[in-house]
Amino acid sequence: MVIFITGATHTGKTNLAQRMLENLKYPYVSQDHIKMGLIRSHYTELTPDDDDQMTDYLWPITREMAKTAIENNQNLIIEGCYIPFAWKKDFDEVYLKNIRYICLCMSDNYINRHFDDIKNFASCIEKRLDDTDYTLELIKRDNRMYREGCAGHNLEYILIDDHYQDAIECCLRCEFEACS
Repeated sequence: MVIFITGATHTGKTNLAQRMLENLKYPYVSQDHIKMGLIRSHYTELTPDDDDQMTDYLWPITREMAKTAIENNQNLIIEGCYIPFAWKKDFDEVYLKNIRYICLCMSDNYINRHFDDIKNFASCIEKRLDDTDYTLELIKRDNRMYREGCAGHNLEYILIDDHYQDAIECCLRCEFEACS
């Protein structure tokens, strides 16, 4: 089984991946680690600020890692914001039946009520260097983009609207459809 975990920044993708590693004993790979490895080793001219181009750059690597894991009957969690909404077109049915897709999205209502918590928990797994430019409007815009992208590609998403921990626990129980 391969589990893709995606969503806007600050939605808890890395936290969920870490919790799944602990609960399911599935290893996980962070697309951010791959990105920074490629940037720091000078295998790409892209920078950490080139998010728009990074999906096109990282997706072929991510896609083939997923296929390799499935072909070898291995479990793997891949988390990051560089999974395109049209990801399904790159897999035939043999692969698709072995892939779970989780997109974490926060509602505007949740963001309004919990913005300080979202910022305070931003470094619970990864240590963010500078988060000062991440505003209320920016997080709302990013989460709307993920909700709309999922809707436009007939992908389900986990809507965090009330209790964050309830949504995460639902994912940990692998009840993805029940959480949407």
